[in-house]
Amino acid sequence: MNSLPFDPEQIEIRLAHNDEEIEAAQRLRYTVFYEEYGATPNEEMAREKRDMDSYDEITDHLVVVDHSISEGLDSIVGTYRLLRQSVAEEYGQFYTSDEYDISPLINSGTTLLELGRSCVLPNYRTRPVLQKMWQEIAHYVADHDIGMMFGCASLHGTNIEELSEQLAYLHHNHLAEDHLCPKAVESRYVDMNLHKKEDLDVKKAFMSLPPLIKGYIRLGASIGEGAVIDEQFNTTDVCIVMPTAQITDKYLKHYERITQKTMPTNQVHKAAS
Repeated sequence: MNSLPFDPEQIEIRLAHNDEEIEAAQRLRYTVFYEEYGATPNEEMAREKRDMDSYDEITDHLVVVDHSISEGLDSIVGTYRLLRQSVAEEYGQFYTSDEYDISPLINSGTTLLELGRSCVLPNYRTRPVLQKMWQEIAHYVADHDIGMMFGCASLHGTNIEELSEQLAYLHHNHLAEDHLCPKAVESRYVDMNLHKKEDLDVKKAFMSLPPLIKGYIRLGASIGEGAVIDEQFNTTDVCIVMPTAQITDKYLKHYERITQKTMPTNQVHKAAS
């Protein structure tokens, strides 16, 4: 019996088809980031009820569609923004570069994909939806020969004292290896080493993390050094680093069987050795 507030069979994850769907994703982001979580919009955003920036014009937009609602724009209940390295280089930089020195990733010798602006409506913040999102991202990774994914992930709020156990847990248990470790830019650096490792309740700290960050960790992600406070979005950000070779076989092997494509191997260790 399905105990979810939606029918999983009616959920589709795909890239946005047109500008109208991208605008619907922006309105969804506004609903979640600004109306639910208290981010501060600029005048244009508040007037149009859309979260938007210049990166929206160059990124691919993954959307979560619930066909049981309608076949129109109202059926978009989640979104994820994807920025490939070749596109970012042409544009000038990645979004994450405003918060972190990502030169270790750029110099790693592997092809990068930046993940960002992830959000879903409350009823859809479930493992089945997250798993379907990762399946589609695995397809995208294969199609574009991506070797490394990264991006900023957020803890709600900017009170570091309230978030100290979560930040310390990430620092002590999931810090990226030195040669792949982004570091928060000096002017925005917030120390995450706020408790001794032995003083932490590891299970409690992990379970208190936002679902997206827990999902990243379950897939083998590591964390950059230092957190960054984002006053506009009312969040404290950490940098996620995840070689695609670390995505579980559940997503990779399934796609290989369907498409006869081989997922990209992790070239990072070759480049770093």
